[in-house]
Amino acid sequence: MKHSSTLYVGLDVHKESIAVAYVSDAKDAEVLYLGTIGTRQSDIDRLIRRLRSKSSQLVFVYEAGPCGYWLYRYLTKKGLLCWVVAPSLIPKKPGDKVKTNRRDAVQLARLMRSGDLTPVYVPEVEDEAIRDLSRAREDAIGDLKAAKYRLKAFLLRQDIRYAGKANWGPAHLRWLAEVVCPTPAQQIVFQEYVRAVNEQHERVARLQSALQEKAKGWRFYPVVEALQALRGVQFTVALSTVAELGDLSRFDSRGSS
Repeated sequence: MKHSSTLYVGLDVHKESIAVAYVSDAKDAEVLYLGTIGTRQSDIDRLIRRLRSKSSQLVFVYEAGPCGYWLYRYLTKKGLLCWVVAPSLIPKKPGDKVKTNRRDAVQLARLMRSGDLTPVYVPEVEDEAIRDLSRAREDAIGDLKAAKYRLKAFLLRQDIRYAGKANWGPAHLRWLAEVVCPTPAQQIVFQEYVRAVNEQHERVARLQSALQEKAKGWRFYPVVEALQALRGVQFTVALSTVAELGDLSRFDSRGSS
């Protein structure tokens, strides 16, 4: 027999398991720990059927984390209400540093019922894809900087110094092509470091090209173009800003006074 009360379901989501707790909106209702389930869709479906036997109104909540938004999208696609909350915004008692899967699930269910949680913005799949591509480019740039640093550090240890002014320009690259290390083994190391720099350059170029191509069909591309009208704002800066912020229309706007 189904009851009319709402069940608030706290989920502590991990790679291979999900801890589940729930509480009714009935007065003085206690939070009940249901246990752990798997992360397959069949496991989620079985949980939904089990909870619906207790109430037709289900509200799910879990913390944003490395597992992403797949669970949110799966639940909302089924017409269920689901919130994703930022761990940093979850109220905590001073000095309470104990964390277990059970405690986290119970706390989420309790705080969801009391109205003390705020959902984070969940991007559309297409928007998240552009953000992933933008972040991949940033990662590649970081790897390129690291490869250059390793090469320069190696040369410094051998007291091989470039007398020119600008590093990584045409003159510097010609100089690198003529470097001879003290031993054959060190020459191998040097060549591998140079190869690593070249490969990272190519990786950045590939991702930059892919980003420019995919961005043209993105629904927020007009916003990216508009931002580039500002002085000093180039394509990558504009796109990464929009990709991270997402749908700007969700922010409150102020009318002119």
